Amino acid sequence: MTWLITGGAGYIGSHVVREMAVREAVVVLDDLSTGRPERLPQDVPLVVGSVLDGELLDRVLAEHAVTGIVHLAGKKQVAESVERPLYYYRENVDGLRVLLEAAAAAGVRRFLFSSSASVYGMPDVDLVTEETPCRPLSPYGETKLAGEWMVAAAGKACGMATASLRYFNVAGAASEELGDDGVFNLVPMVFERLTGDEAPRVFGADYPTPDGTCIRDYIHVADVASAHVETARRLVQDPAARLVLNVGTGRGASVTEMIDVILEVTGRTGVAPVIEARRPGDPARVVASVDAIRRELDWSARHDVRAMAESAWAGWCLKHGQPVST
Repeated sequence: MTWLITGGAGYIGSHVVREMAVREAVVVLDDLSTGRPERLPQDVPLVVGSVLDGELLDRVLAEHAVTGIVHLAGKKQVAESVERPLYYYRENVDGLRVLLEAAAAAGVRRFLFSSSASVYGMPDVDLVTEETPCRPLSPYGETKLAGEWMVAAAGKACGMATASLRYFNVAGAASEELGDDGVFNLVPMVFERLTGDEAPRVFGADYPTPDGTCIRDYIHVADVASAHVETARRLVQDPAARLVLNVGTGRGASVTEMIDVILEVTGRTGVAPVIEARRPGDPARVVASVDAIRRELDWSARHDVRAMAESAWAGWCLKHGQPVST
């Protein structure tokens, strides 16, 4: 088997590549808008290009005899999607359509789609199951939900085994050089503030939660990668698979709890966070039910929030040229 991994030079993608390349032949397609080639193993071929380029896709699928696709390429900044919705629909929805057309024409029979818990919007439940109504709050979330629909419809029509994985809050790194370059998620946002000698910001401390701050399901990126490997294996074993699965831990941590762990890991326990106004659209609690993925794949997350913070901090320090210990 040969798997094409789109977006494989990115933060999550590079973890998936390294995990899958241990067992399968892998080729990466990435436009390098946010990806970095040095994240990839030397023996993994990299094709630089966009999933919007149908001719390139046809050539790659044929030349590498691709039999399965893991699609992680796409734009993922919620705020940017609000400012540039048509750009997000082009990159995330039309790009996926072109990729699915190429896959169908090439006879690819396995397709794994990178989705997101953003499809749920603001669920008013303790645990979010795959049956929780999807009401995305941003164009980004809308493109992910539309992508799930497209993947399912194409799979049914073209005889592809398909899966959509809804990630919750991804953090950490499997190794220092694979750390998250962005500063759009809580952990790197706190690192950025601390290394600039500024206090971390907490957006809202008056939510109906035990400490007043939002609760989220944080999952280690290495666990996300292992979930991809198990899902890919299932798609090989079951040609009729039609999976939609949450990828989380089933445990929530509040923003305050997460910041406390980060302050301890970074040696800045005396820093007091600054409380600011709530951000529009932030739900009080979003925690995954993981019963389905455990049942379907016999998979569960292995890392806790401290492991996420420690590994993410090591990667941040490597990138910024500072010692891990303080």
